[in-house]
Amino acid sequence: MRRAFRLLNPVAAGRQVCKPSRPDRVDDPAVQKIQVLRMVVGLAAMVWIAVSYRITSGAKSFAYQRLDQTVTSATLLAATFPVAVGAFVLASRSHQRRLYLRRALKPLGALLALGGTILYFVLLTRGTLTGGPFGQMPEKPSTADYLHLMYELFLVLVMLWGFVFVIYGAVLAVVHVFRTTDIHEVLPPVIAIVLVWELAIADLFSNAYDGVPAPVRGAAVFGGPLSVTAVSLWELRRLRTRHGLTLRRALGR
Repeated sequence: MRRAFRLLNPVAAGRQVCKPSRPDRVDDPAVQKIQVLRMVVGLAAMVWIAVSYRITSGAKSFAYQRLDQTVTSATLLAATFPVAVGAFVLASRSHQRRLYLRRALKPLGALLALGGTILYFVLLTRGTLTGGPFGQMPEKPSTADYLHLMYELFLVLVMLWGFVFVIYGAVLAVVHVFRTTDIHEVLPPVIAIVLVWELAIADLFSNAYDGVPAPVRGAAVFGGPLSVTAVSLWELRRLRTRHGLTLRRALGR
């Protein structure tokens, strides 16, 4: 019961859903610090390029572009996650597949929880859950109209909860790559490398950096993937040298 009440706190719920929790996993504080630093540096670089070269015509346009990029990132991550995990499980020895499939339930649950919350936002804003626009009361409202209004207020409260949950959960999902450490420690850096190069390819065909000189645009598009790849390779090396964990051993090869 106490645990259920804790989930009323969207931050606690995000931590519960999106943070790795396998008790026997390797939890290296140095790796976590580097991952957080990488996020901060990437955000600072994005803002600096936008301000210095006036990528967009205004703050509103900039926000829309960043939102589009976020949606693209989330879509790619949602598509990459099952493919990468599925390939990892299929490539492992038969006696390990059942273990990895069982461990994959929590990362899959995190993906579904965030995706389901976003779907709730879409259905709510389109009026699917309310049967029409919010707050439109007839001239002589009945008891049913007041009950419907209370229902709409409840949906808004859930939306506010979900907004905090999605923002906090998305940050944790990026840092922990949808808690794939719960499956195996080598998976997060491997999936991170695949994902950032997918995003780099998507940026090449987008207009996110129109008006930026070619060298700076190249740095903006490829700087992130190169830094993420370097950090991920460093993480894989640290897992091998400090903890004896390698991709080959994880696959049972």
